[in-house]
Amino acid sequence: MTTPSIPTPEPSALGAVCLVDDHGEFRQSAAWWLESLGYAVSTFDGARAFLDAGDPPADACLLLDVRMPDMSGLELLDALKARGCERPVIFMTGHGDVPLAVEAMQKGAVTFLEKPFQEAALEAALERAFAQVRPVQTPGQQAYTRRVAGLTEREREVMALVVAGKVNKVIAYDLGISPKTIELHRSRIMTKMEATSLTRLVRMAVTATVDDDA
Repeated sequence: MTTPSIPTPEPSALGAVCLVDDHGEFRQSAAWWLESLGYAVSTFDGARAFLDAGDPPADACLLLDVRMPDMSGLELLDALKARGCERPVIFMTGHGDVPLAVEAMQKGAVTFLEKPFQEAALEAALERAFAQVRPVQTPGQQAYTRRVAGLTEREREVMALVVAGKVNKVIAYDLGISPKTIELHRSRIMTKMEATSLTRLVRMAVTATVDDDA
C-alpha cells in the first residue's frame, strides 16, 4: 500500500492541515470542508500511517483524534515530540473526557474540540494554531499576500519569469504559449498587483510587501 504524502501548501493556500482520524466518513467530510476553505489537507486513518509519511511541513497544523485503535492522539503527540517534530495540535474526541482534555492542554495542544463541533469553532482553532507558526505580517505584507492570492496559477508563473528579467518572447517559449497571451497575462498581473510600473512589481516581489508610498 502506498504511504500517503503530506503536501506542502500552494502559495495561495491558507496552510497545510494533517487530519488523523480512524473514522472514514468524518475524514472525508472534514477534508472536503477544509479544502473548500483553502487549506491543503492530507488525511490519515491512524497514527502509524501518519508517522510513516514523514514529518509534515514546518508550518503545518495537526488535527488529531484522541481515541484511535493503534495509537491514541496523545501517544502520537509524544512520538512526534520524541523525534523533535513540534507542530501546533488541535485534538478532537467524540467523548466528553475531561481528564483527557486536561492532559492534551498540558502537552501543549492549541485546544480540545468535542465532536460534533461547530465549523466556526474549528475555524477559530485553526487560526490560533497557524498564528503560532507564522510571524505576524505587517499591513504591507498582508496586502501583498492578498494580491498574489488573487492571481491565477498561470499568472503566478508569468510573474515569476517577469520578475526574473525575462522578456515576453522568452517567457512565451518557456511556457509554450504565444507572446500575445503573455502580454495579456502581464497586463492582468499589473492590474491585480496594483503595480504602476515593472520596477514597482519587481520591488514588491523581492520584498514580499507593498509600499504604496514608493
